[in-house]
Amino acid sequence: MIIQTLSTAECTALLVKNRLARLACAKSDQPYVIPIYYAYADRCLYAFSMPGKKIDWMRENPLVSVQVDERGAGREWKSVVVDGRYEELPDRIGHKVERDRAWSILSKHVDWWEPGALKPITPPISDRSPHVFFRISIEQLSGREAKE
Repeated sequence: MIIQTLSTAECTALLVKNRLARLACAKSDQPYVIPIYYAYADRCLYAFSMPGKKIDWMRENPLVSVQVDERGAGREWKSVVVDGRYEELPDRIGHKVERDRAWSILSKHVDWWEPGALKPITPPISDRSPHVFFRISIEQLSGREAKE
């Protein structure tokens, strides 16, 4: 098996091609990793969620990492790690264009709202939308691949 470094263009291509990632955030020296669906555009990963642990933690510490991988034949694989910054796109004046852009990018994909809109318990009803649109601005990108 040979391990090779992916170029920036190859890393970007893998991010564009895939939709499922693992998001890592941290609070008080405790890491937390969860799967998210995302869409790539403009050196950002766009995503959607309901309020909860990951949103609370990212609001407190916006520095995150995201990992995307792809399995090939046999023992072949590709993996990209993104170091970035969480940016919430709130539903209020001054953020409408960014939020609409996120919705536009995400809605091009089937089931874009899953699993972000699904929770094991029903959230309390509110007079404002609980949906959280956000993006991860990519600050650093690296990737590897294994070939046989």
